[in-house]
Amino acid sequence: MFIDYAKIFVKGGQGGSGACSFRREKHVAKGGPNGGDGGRGGSIILEVDPHLHTLIDFKYRKHYVARHGQHGMGKNRQGRDADDIVVRVPSGTVVKDGESGGFIIDLVKPGERYIAAKGGKGGRGNARFVTPTHQAPREWEVGDGGEERWLILELKLLADVGLVGKPNAGKSTLLAALSAARPKIADYPFTTLQPNLGIVKVDEYKSFVMADIPGLIQGAHEGKGLGLQFLRHIERTRMICYLIDPMDDNPRQTLKTLSSELGEYSEELTRKRYMVVLTKKDAWTEEISKNIPVFSKIKVLEISAIEGTGLADLKWTIWKNLEELTEEENLSEENNGED
Repeated sequence: MFIDYAKIFVKGGQGGSGACSFRREKHVAKGGPNGGDGGRGGSIILEVDPHLHTLIDFKYRKHYVARHGQHGMGKNRQGRDADDIVVRVPSGTVVKDGESGGFIIDLVKPGERYIAAKGGKGGRGNARFVTPTHQAPREWEVGDGGEERWLILELKLLADVGLVGKPNAGKSTLLAALSAARPKIADYPFTTLQPNLGIVKVDEYKSFVMADIPGLIQGAHEGKGLGLQFLRHIERTRMICYLIDPMDDNPRQTLKTLSSELGEYSEELTRKRYMVVLTKKDAWTEEISKNIPVFSKIKVLEISAIEGTGLADLKWTIWKNLEELTEEENLSEENNGED
């Protein structure tokens, strides 16, 4: 099951209290204070695990509470620190504040960590309060409380290219034809109820990751259809591949609607590189072939995922675009470094 949203409660452990103790030995009438400090409470740490691809674990466990630190003891013995709780999350997890919804951190790199709730500091024992004029202090401190809060976790898939189109535009069929992914395929809208990833092999040394996003309809950015639920995954893709079925009433309007929905969700999506692909060429009639609209200033590819027509050209065109994007990204990093 694919889960890309979760709300969890995290609480760090309280620090152990310091001890109030005095040295007691034979022939020592008045031993000095020897109360040790309390141990640190455990923290809740989020860590990226590249082997995870969904937030499904958080469906069954929503509360993460760390243990308290051990209290300080006599003979200047410090209480033991509590163990931290490490919570594994998939790469691409965005962490937000559970109350305000404000952005906190984007966890992407394998092994990357974030302290979601810090454990409390241990309290000081009475040995810490000795002064030249105060030789037998009885003061000690209670350990600090651990941080606690609700967090929102959102998973945004990491992919090189995202397939965007209306329901039943042929996205799942194309992903299955180009990769080893096996998404559900049927001739009715909203067959795809979750994003699917596939690795597309261009040649022996070249490959890229393609994401099949559930179909978008007008109003998707407002939550209509399945749009709002999955639009966040488009943000991660380096480029967008619009899949248009020319058998629609108005293919040009379809492209305009899809582009508009992405822009309404995030203006940044309108700045991504994109290409247009006309699908289901095996089902085109002679009339449809003659009346395919001209998409000005846009190179349009025509494919049939079922027959394999145009797929080789599609793979190489996508790869060429990704190489150009890589060059632009490297050049941008070099310029920023010079600044």
